[in-house]
Amino acid sequence: MAKDLDPIWKALSDATRRDILDLLRDGPKQTTQIVERFPELSRFGVMKHLDVLREAGLIRTRNEGRKRINSLNAAPIREILERWIGKYEAYWANTLLRVKEIAESEASEKKKPKSKRA
Repeated sequence: MAKDLDPIWKALSDATRRDILDLLRDGPKQTTQIVERFPELSRFGVMKHLDVLREAGLIRTRNEGRKRINSLNAAPIREILERWIGKYEAYWANTLLRVKEIAESEASEKKKPKSKRA
């Protein structure tokens, strides 16, 4: 049976959490650095978002003394890519190819001289 991806989808469904992941894509950050990047949220609010991301396996947190260092774990996103996007990639490639062929066919028909009636 396939791994339950619901926690990952839930984590990715929130714009703030996606912004946190984008921030971590540039490299590990201390929790305080992340909190500072979201002044519209309380520290508690950011911590709740980090908890959801951690539970989904999208971030890893390690302690260095009193500091908490958060880093991106892209493996769950790769699972979604393989499970959902990868399966439809060939479908979309074929669909786009058909659209291209139709457009080219119509363009070549428009270029043909029209025959004159007697």
